[in-house]
Amino acid sequence: MTFDPDTLWHASSCATSLRPAASGQIAADLLVVGGGFAGLSTALHAAEAGLQVVLVEAQRIAWGASGRNAGFVVPNFAKVDPDAVCMALGEDQGGRLVRMAAGSADLVFDLIRRHAIGCDALQSGWIQPSHSAAALAKARDRVQQWAALGRPVDLLDAAAINRLTGVRGWLGGWIDRSGGVLNPVGYARGLAVAAERAGARIFERSTVTSLGPVPGGWLAQTGHASIFTKKVVLATNAYVGDLMPGLAQCFLPLRVFQVATEPLPQQMRRQLLPGGQCVSDSRRNLFTFRFDAENRLISGGMHVFGPGAATRVPRAIHRRMARMLDLPDLPPLAYAWSGTAAVMPGFLPRLITPASGLIAGFACNGRGIAMTTALGRELALWSAGTPVAALAIPASPPSPIPMHALMRHAPNALLPVSHLRDQMESPVDLAH
Repeated sequence: MTFDPDTLWHASSCATSLRPAASGQIAADLLVVGGGFAGLSTALHAAEAGLQVVLVEAQRIAWGASGRNAGFVVPNFAKVDPDAVCMALGEDQGGRLVRMAAGSADLVFDLIRRHAIGCDALQSGWIQPSHSAAALAKARDRVQQWAALGRPVDLLDAAAINRLTGVRGWLGGWIDRSGGVLNPVGYARGLAVAAERAGARIFERSTVTSLGPVPGGWLAQTGHASIFTKKVVLATNAYVGDLMPGLAQCFLPLRVFQVATEPLPQQMRRQLLPGGQCVSDSRRNLFTFRFDAENRLISGGMHVFGPGAATRVPRAIHRRMARMLDLPDLPPLAYAWSGTAAVMPGFLPRLITPASGLIAGFACNGRGIAMTTALGRELALWSAGTPVAALAIPASPPSPIPMHALMRHAPNALLPVSHLRDQMESPVDLAH
């Protein structure tokens, strides 16, 4: 029994043995709760800094959102650009956060090279096509802002977008050539091995049932272990549960489906993404696609949930792929899965500090792989003594979202309105 979710990434990654559960009395400088990208990056960087690190995962490494995404490595923010970040946070804090985001993809691929992580990584670039004239104007502004920071970005006209993607209809767009693709489960498992080689201890199937302050640090209890630690990093992202009251009300959970087809025939494959990039366009209900190493076509997105969503939504995504990519003979689906991301107010990563010696990081907002890897490096700095105020990511005490019980359903509930607005803005039928 593997306890792994039924995703393409888990099925196509090298199998790993189940790590032991935490047991007995354990002492550490740092306890990391959560075995996704953020937690593993924290554990790796903190162990390399000489700390005694223990990481506990309630299920298995990459069981949560880190193993359920599309494998896009995107070095920017989902909804905001550098100028707006600096305006919102100030030049000092905003500048540090922007620089962190700008280098986040390079950090990911550098770690992969340095630790020889086998995860089908390809730093081929991330493309955002523009579905409307307004989106193209926004792309032009984004390119100017990121280029001013020395990033490898370019504005693309309609012909260039068609040549790079193989899809007609978009008005243009932009590319960040430092982005790319990978197998997220392979990447997470590689980070775990690297962290262990650096001295971190990793335990799976070890749910933290209680966490509280004690003289000199914190005491965490699992089913079979008592862990005393000087500091704690909560790296659970949207899967925080009720471990720390109030944290789950500080973000909006966003459930996203992903699908993968059977491998495409070579003639069909050659029409699309000859350079192996990943694509997520500019519409509100964005359209995404990429290929894996076996030429399976992968896409996903938000959909209106309800009865039968587990089968209805994947079929809808498959139909959308066939229409958007003009592939009437698109192979059938081989995999369909879903995961939950955390969306923070303002769409920026955030550190939450419930108490002294305890910190939680939330950074996805649709940019999970690159941003959470960079987040982990920042949390490791904090673990080694860097003050919270000196980190790249802004920090604050817990601040629950007003009317959270209602607002948590807003992203999916408002999706029909987003569909309509996308259709009204687009000059061609690329929405739905």
